[in-house]
Amino acid sequence: MRDTLVAVGDVADRFDLPISTLHYWERRGLITPHRRAGRRYYDAEHLYRIALIRLWRDTGLMSLDEIAAVLAGRTATHNWRDTVTSRITAIEAQLNQLDTARGYLSYMLECTRDNPAADCLQFRAEVLVPAPKHRPTHD
Repeated sequence: MRDTLVAVGDVADRFDLPISTLHYWERRGLITPHRRAGRRYYDAEHLYRIALIRLWRDTGLMSLDEIAAVLAGRTATHNWRDTVTSRITAIEAQLNQLDTARGYLSYMLECTRDNPAADCLQFRAEVLVPAPKHRPTHD
């Protein structure tokens, strides 16, 4: 049984994407639509790939280069697992930063002063100011 082909405009509407985004993904090699009379059409496999790209962009915060590497699978020059491992490492670092930010913002809310950055001594004590760097002197 043959897949139903969906026109580019309908795909853009379905995924709430500008048509130009689909064209860009095509130029990047992420998708390769069918062509009929110069128009682009997408089958079920293309729709799945577009859904993956959206998911990985939106929730995995993956770049198009990272997505291309994963979609390509294992190649002679690259293992997609390395890309995913790097992305997980970056996400863990972001989670640590967000956890730190939540902690100090919550701490600021506990301050009863009108200007916690200036008036909360405990908060000020937690903020690290770097020491001056030693610079060699030239005589």
